[in-house]
Amino acid sequence: MNIFRILGDISHLLAIIILLVKIHKSKSCAGISGKSQILFALVFTTRYLDLFTTFISVYNTVMKVIFLMCSYITVYMIYGKFRKTFDSENDSFRLEFLLVPVTGLSFLENHSFTPLEILWTFSIYLESVAILPQLFMISKTGEAETITTHYLFFLGLYRALYIANWVWRYYTENFYDQIAVVSGVVQTIFYCDFFYLYITK
Repeated sequence: MNIFRILGDISHLLAIIILLVKIHKSKSCAGISGKSQILFALVFTTRYLDLFTTFISVYNTVMKVIFLMCSYITVYMIYGKFRKTFDSENDSFRLEFLLVPVTGLSFLENHSFTPLEILWTFSIYLESVAILPQLFMISKTGEAETITTHYLFFLGLYRALYIANWVWRYYTENFYDQIAVVSGVVQTIFYCDFFYLYITK
């Protein structure tokens, strides 16, 4: 494991912690897309099913469990504990516009046609577009709280570091995963869109 991947994981975890602290301290989930958080929970759930079948390392296992727990705690806080502060009117992105094509693509383009591999591929494709409901919400309201932008910044940093990780692995291990790389580039483009919204709004 190289430094880019470790820093990427830390950045990703930091983004989630920032979001949870924001919700807990303000006792509000205003400005946060519950739909994006549901999609991220679905991403982690379908990606980390190998927790039950394959042991890679203690670090890998611990990080997967933390990401799963944090994603479901976030969804609970938005739709449960602080649901009265949730802006459902502006969180109106149609999830089927993402889920249907992502599901179809994961069956058509994968490494091997097995249930775990299809679900892993689904998670990779879904992660690349999971931020769209949040971006749609920011675009619609024209507002983004400072803490929410910090959350999105660290998510964008995580993606940039993972691209560096892929470049490093290509040159040091001759490893290249087309599905992950193409999806990651698509996701990075959406984060560029966020930074544009952040500057202009």
